[in-house]
Amino acid sequence: MNMTSFLIYCIIATFTPGPTNIVIMSTVQQYGTKRAIQYTYGATIGFALLLLLSAILNSVLTTILPKILIVMQIIGSLYMVYLAYLICMKKSSDAGPRQLATFWSGLLMQFLNPKVVLFTLTVIPTFIMPYNNSAAVMMFGIMVITLVGFAAFMTWVIFGTLFKAFLQKHQKLVNLIMGICLMYAAFMIWI
Repeated sequence: MNMTSFLIYCIIATFTPGPTNIVIMSTVQQYGTKRAIQYTYGATIGFALLLLLSAILNSVLTTILPKILIVMQIIGSLYMVYLAYLICMKKSSDAGPRQLATFWSGLLMQFLNPKVVLFTLTVIPTFIMPYNNSAAVMMFGIMVITLVGFAAFMTWVIFGTLFKAFLQKHQKLVNLIMGICLMYAAFMIWI
């Protein structure tokens, strides 16, 4: 497994603006850090549950249909290219919806967030399963991905206002760098 590509993909997918991160930043601004942290805990648990469900689903699929792994790798790399395109083309950081941020809304958001669902369905078959299909390695991967996700969520909590200002000020450059890194990760899964 190319650990560099794996970590780049995880970092870009979790740290870049998406529905969860935007809601976290908005929650910090509207309701304060305590509420944002409650929401973050729920989002982290939901993220871990989705990763676990994805690992189980992907393991069953590759056992039943071993050739599906290459299809999942193709879908995963195409999704990364698509994300890179969206990041490079992003014009503005829209404010998140006004909602009461709770642990449960954070958990539920992960199951309704297409970015997270697609990420969890592609990261394990793309970066872990082709190299080691053991339960221990997959659980370790899930823990690493969850920790990266939690770090991303907490970054948005702690630096919400500053991060938003930085993104708006240097948005084109930041988006270009993130897009290039994501393209690199998509390319490296085939090497």
